[in-house]
Amino acid sequence: MPMSPQNSQRRLSLGILFVRILVGWVFLSEGVQKLLFPAALGAGRFLKIGIPAPAFTGPFVGAVEIVCGALLIVGLFTILATVPLFIDIAVAIATTKVPMLLKHGFWAAMHEARTDFCMLIGIIAIALLGAGALSLDERWRRTGEAPSPDTQTRL
Repeated sequence: MPMSPQNSQRRLSLGILFVRILVGWVFLSEGVQKLLFPAALGAGRFLKIGIPAPAFTGPFVGAVEIVCGALLIVGLFTILATVPLFIDIAVAIATTKVPMLLKHGFWAAMHEARTDFCMLIGIIAIALLGAGALSLDERWRRTGEAPSPDTQTRL
């Protein structure tokens, strides 16, 4: 039984929404943890892996992950939010997974990198597909007015 174009569009919109929530939630959660547990996940970890100025970059990256992750979840400035997150995950892979690949081999690195690669692919998918119909970006585009707290409740 063929799927109607309307049903197909609805499924695509829901799929994009779920990818945005998945990717946004992981980044938001990791950003919060960088601020809550700086020694293990923020500045301390950045110092350990050789990121310059870890006292600044740890909290900065945490804040970027929180803000951009939240923007992905609600679908606001979505394409813009993918740029710093792409840079974030590319640096994470280069500074943690590539050294692991060289030291411990392919399978150990692939095991440890599974979330990073999923986030990378998710970010690329969002950048290519856009925010989708179930987003504040789309609401803004349709109405021609900037999203406000009032428009968020009508979504």
